[in-house]
Formats: sequence, structure tokens, C-alpha cells
Amino acid sequence: MNTFTIHPIVMGTKIFDKGMMTYQHHYGRQYTIPIYCWYLEGGDRKILVDTGEMHPIRSQDREEAVGGKIYTFEEGLARWDLAPEEIDVVIHTHLHNDHCENDYKCTNATFYTHQKEIARIHDPHPLDFRYLEDYIEDVEENGQIQALDGDAEIVPGIRVMHTPVHTEGGLTVFVDTPGGKAAITGFCVIMENFYPPVEIKAMEMDVIPPGTHVNVYEAYDIMLKVKESADILIPLHEPRFAAMDSI
Repeated sequence: MNTFTIHPIVMGTKIFDKGMMTYQHHYGRQYTIPIYCWYLEGGDRKILVDTGEMHPIRSQDREEAVGGKIYTFEEGLARWDLAPEEIDVVIHTHLHNDHCENDYKCTNATFYTHQKEIARIHDPHPLDFRYLEDYIEDVEENGQIQALDGDAEIVPGIRVMHTPVHTEGGLTVFVDTPGGKAAITGFCVIMENFYPPVEIKAMEMDVIPPGTHVNVYEAYDIMLKVKESADILIPLHEPRFAAMDSI
């Protein structure tokens, strides 16, 4: 069985109201999230989950807020002796701009994304301004995109589950690791979404849906399913991973 080591690389940040992460809770609190690219080391192919921001804002304040260094795409990959053109596979959790801005640099990669994300990036709803088709036009024109319509195995040891929590075509990436099955969530949450504080647990809520969601009731149920399916939870914007070389 193939197993993989997951390397989180910070390739951007966002500063916003914490309620964007935690539905119905913690509004009015400024919060900084890291934007990650994840390198899945193992097997015979070089695999990334998402590609991060093209021009990340880098400052001491932001790095202190997330607890780790912010890299450009090239710098982040170079930490693992990689260059963009060497990437074989990119798996997209979804196609909001901060998750796909460096796609065009991966000239030899196959990109896996859900077909609903492709449809939405070309015809976004006015409420969802995060879809910008410019970032995938090159790889789409080059025939590099493999659109999925549901759950799928990408390579042995890595599979995706359709999880329409944050977006209609969100894909959670399950990775076999030496420590068990890890889930890189296909939706934008932090660890608190899976492990709410005691005052929220007291309201009989076992998870907190993200502040931006497709259907909040379905989001809750899907999050429970992901939580129960993984040994290691990797929320897509959890700051604690910014200080780690490997998970």
C-alpha cells in the first residue's frame, strides 16, 4: 500500500471576520487564516493539493498571526526540491481563486477537480466573487483538466470524496499516511469547526459549518461524515499547520 507524507506550505493569507469560518459564532473578531498548498510526498508522482496565491502578501504581522513563513509558489516548492513544471498531479479542493492562482505554472500536470467547479468558475453566482476563470484558462485550453463527477481514486493511497459544503463541487482529499487516513477538507474551515468550544457543544452542536456554505444543514451532516471517516483531520485553513514541515 502506498503511503504519503503531507507537507503544508503557506502560500498566502487572508484577514477577515472570524464568522467567515464559524457560522453563527464569533462575528466581529478579526482573524487571519493561512492559504496552503499541500505537497503529498510518496509514490512515483509529484502531487499537490491546490496551488495557493500568485502574489501573496508577505509581512511580519501576517507571519506572526499564522505562526509560519509565507512563500511564493516557487519558493515553497523549492523547499522540497521541486519546480512547478515537475508537478505531475494537482488535486483541487475547489476553484476559488486563492486555491488555483498558480495553476498555469504547472505546465506538465493533470488537474483533478469536480465538474461543478468548472461550471461555476465559468458562470459564477453574483454572491460568489471568488471564482475567476482567468486562473484556469491556460490549463483548460491545454487539455490538462480531468473533471470528476463524484468520488474517485486519484492514485493508490489518495482518493477524493465529493463534499459540497463550502462550494458545490468541493472535494475532500483522503490520503493514506503512516499515521492513518488523513482528510484535507474540501471546504474552508479551521480545527474549531470540527471541535467546537464547550459553550457551543452545550448547544448540542458537534461541528460548526463554515460561514460560507451551499446548504448549511447538509454542510453539517457532511462535516460529521468527514470527521468520522478520518484518523487525521486537516482543515483547509487551520493555522497550526503553518509551523509544520510535515503532518
